[in-house]
Amino acid sequence: MLQRLTIQDFVIVERLELEFGAGFTVLTGETGAGKSILVDALALTLGERADAIAVRQGASRADVTAEFATDGNGPLQSWLIDRDLAGDEGICLLRRVVESSGRSRGFINGHTATAVQLREAGDFLVDIHGQHQHQSLSRAATQRMLLDAYGGLTAQSSAVGDAWKTWRRRREERLAFEGNAAAISAERERLDWQRQELDALKPAPGEWTAVGAEHARLAHAAGLIEAAQAGVEILEEGEGAALAQLNGVIARLQPLLAHDARLKNILDALEPAQIQLQEGVSALRRYAERTDLDPQRLREVEQRLDALHGAARKYRVEADALHDLAEHTRRRLDELGAGGDPQTLRARENEAETAYREAAKKLTAGRRKAGKKLSEAVTAGMQELAMQGGVFEVALEPLETPAAHGLEQIEFRVAPHQSMTPQPIAKTASGGELSRLSLAIQTVLSRVARVPTLVFDEVDVGIGGGVAEIVGRKLQSLGGKHQVMCITHLPQVAAAADQQWQVRKATAGGKLVSAVVTLDAKARVEEIARMLGGVKITDTTRKHAAEMLGKK
Repeated sequence: MLQRLTIQDFVIVERLELEFGAGFTVLTGETGAGKSILVDALALTLGERADAIAVRQGASRADVTAEFATDGNGPLQSWLIDRDLAGDEGICLLRRVVESSGRSRGFINGHTATAVQLREAGDFLVDIHGQHQHQSLSRAATQRMLLDAYGGLTAQSSAVGDAWKTWRRRREERLAFEGNAAAISAERERLDWQRQELDALKPAPGEWTAVGAEHARLAHAAGLIEAAQAGVEILEEGEGAALAQLNGVIARLQPLLAHDARLKNILDALEPAQIQLQEGVSALRRYAERTDLDPQRLREVEQRLDALHGAARKYRVEADALHDLAEHTRRRLDELGAGGDPQTLRARENEAETAYREAAKKLTAGRRKAGKKLSEAVTAGMQELAMQGGVFEVALEPLETPAAHGLEQIEFRVAPHQSMTPQPIAKTASGGELSRLSLAIQTVLSRVARVPTLVFDEVDVGIGGGVAEIVGRKLQSLGGKHQVMCITHLPQVAAAADQQWQVRKATAGGKLVSAVVTLDAKARVEEIARMLGGVKITDTTRKHAAEMLGKK
């Protein structure tokens, strides 16, 4: 959701900071006050083309920043992380700076970004309807995604994509084998010979470290035994042994404890040392008894070390990696063996193609059913929006070559009037018609549309009266599921909004500037009365305006 838009020196806006809320917001004001400039400023942060005319006269640069709350927008977060463009958690900042020379710079969360990246990020955040600026509904990928979501086919579409990848991978494996049969055969022969040697060696995980430790112990067994025996001699068995000396000291001090209590602390320190020395002597004696001089085992261990070291040097790996090398060799041989001949590879490829086509045909059937239902629903909505006789249809155009997304291209087509033939949305000329068509589509798809913020401009062109009330109600309903903003000249549309802003123009320092005011309940009555009555506002007009707001 759009939270804040900060504009500086953009066209006729000197400095403006707007904070946005949820629900349905309208922007109203006199013609030329700069309502569409706000939409243009937002579009600039979404990667639209920038030039020097965007910079306010006399300023060195224009600077626009849009701040979005992104909680729950997992696809955007993944996109940002994948491109090292992530910022503070739950926030996304899009910024565009345009120099007076026409040169522009883009930023996402403070990181330098291209206009393409701004557009891609914007696809997760905002749809602007009415101008051909940021119209995701005209993109084939968006149309396909919306149809699949509307028909509950998203998981099925994903499965088709996975099946296509499997088919493609197996086809590439076959082609690679056919193009490199000799090299593959040579690799298999080399690996088989390597596997036999490693199987005979049977390196175990961590064996190099364990055998090395055993070798060190066996090689120094004589010195270890001698050191342990010498320790026992010094501590207990020899003349003047340490343990005997300590026992003597303790024996002399204990009777004297009755005459001087201060000796207790000394005895408390000496007695644990006596126990520890006794335990140390016992441990040394056991160690000396259990450590053997075993020349035969020493020779065996040395031979094993030599074998492991020789294999490691031969295969140019660390000795501790020999076990992993053996496992990798076996896996690679299994891979080569599984596709060891063209017939097997072709059979696997055909199997994957069959699985893909079966899944894709089921997806096509689901899309046809969902497309028919969506076409009828949007067409019905168009009749309510001053597009009587207009038709919306979802076309499924078969592809010559199967693709990851299926066997067909999805295309939204529209005929705004009965006399016209349905054409792709991107070719619909009228901005007002396109905006109302977008409203009809978004109303039907609001349950599944992923873009949280919708902006409508020119939605009221060529309509009035009852149709304007219907447009207002539809926008209000859409505001219950999305953040909706609309620029309007119609009081019926403005009265349906949850909040209303008035865009005003004024002169400052001899230059035209634009300002935005948030209207309270009383000010909304005055503004809607102005929209109803023009220059002269009467009590009757105010009463009518209040009645319109009371219906909301």
